[in-house]
Amino acid sequence: MIILTIRSDKPEAEIGLYDADKRLAYETWQAHRQLAETIHHKIESLLKSRKKTWQDIQGITGFQGPGSFTGLRIGLTVTNALAASLAIPIVGATGKNWQTDDIVRLMAGKNDKQIIPEYGSPVHITSPKS
Repeated sequence: MIILTIRSDKPEAEIGLYDADKRLAYETWQAHRQLAETIHHKIESLLKSRKKTWQDIQGITGFQGPGSFTGLRIGLTVTNALAASLAIPIVGATGKNWQTDDIVRLMAGKNDKQIIPEYGSPVHITSPKS
């Protein structure tokens, strides 16, 4: 089972490609304010480095948080959209062992259908000033 992992809760974004629990490729980059502009290119490059295509992905995992409001929103939107468009299972987790936990859950046939971010504290959204 080819699994894509995505973590976007901090300025350094991370993506990984696994064959079951065996790591095939992993990349960390300084995405910071360019996450939305770079994440798809990074995933495509990671896939090409292992001679894989988008259609080879059989499951996807995402780090749910806590973390950056915007980073989590972007990363989990990409994660959810890829799972929906490819019609593949998706799981999410928090904590230090999130990838291992997610891969085990995917291999057991679990599917969260959608991942919701966990920010770690209430979100503070201000009203427009004018």
